[in-house]
Amino acid sequence: MAKAKSNSGSKPNRPTTANKPGKKAVAAERRARVEAMQRAEQARERRNRIITVSVSTVIVAALIGFGAYAVDRADDKEEQNAAAAKKPVRGEKTWDAKKLGRNHVEKAVDYPMTPPVGGDHSQAWMTCEAKVYKKPIPNENAVHSLEHGAVWVTYNGKAPDAEVKKLADKVSRTSYSLMSPVEKQGSPIMLSAWGHQLTVDSAADPRVGEFFSKYVQGPQTPEPGAACAGGIDSA
Repeated sequence: MAKAKSNSGSKPNRPTTANKPGKKAVAAERRARVEAMQRAEQARERRNRIITVSVSTVIVAALIGFGAYAVDRADDKEEQNAAAAKKPVRGEKTWDAKKLGRNHVEKAVDYPMTPPVGGDHSQAWMTCEAKVYKKPIPNENAVHSLEHGAVWVTYNGKAPDAEVKKLADKVSRTSYSLMSPVEKQGSPIMLSAWGHQLTVDSAADPRVGEFFSKYVQGPQTPEPGAACAGGIDSA
């Protein structure tokens, strides 16, 4: 009887060429993956653009809103400053500028107030470029400085030395201002501008700053922009 042949020495079955994907199928699959990746990338870019546009819109809207708010605040501040500029400094005395003479004279003038706040005056002004005079100066020259928009700080022997020093420090830092002693004035410390005068007890009085802010080259100035340097420099 014939024996059956053993398969132990035979080679294992291998997939035939028919079971392998073809080159065209592999290429198609690769293209499909690439196209899917491209679509995903495009979708991500669209989302990013949408987010960027949305954020930019919010930022622009916020900036526009803030700009409008800032303009409104600036307008309010300007209106407040304009209103403050029209209000007199508390306690100041005023004279009608139209009744204050402005003629140049070569003789002494009898002013109705001490120190004077305006009127006829010398052709030469006192240098008032942050100038502190230790001795009395001629009224006629000082009034010409007021005509140019200067503030004139005066004091007498009753003013404490510490207050005089503080006022001198302020004047020495302020253009269009001058300071000198006037022994015959009625109060220890006085501030004068053309047509305006204020009495204070202390250099720390907030009205001192208000007076300077309002009247140094202020709206009362008959000759705005006129020089404060180059005048008479000593009494």
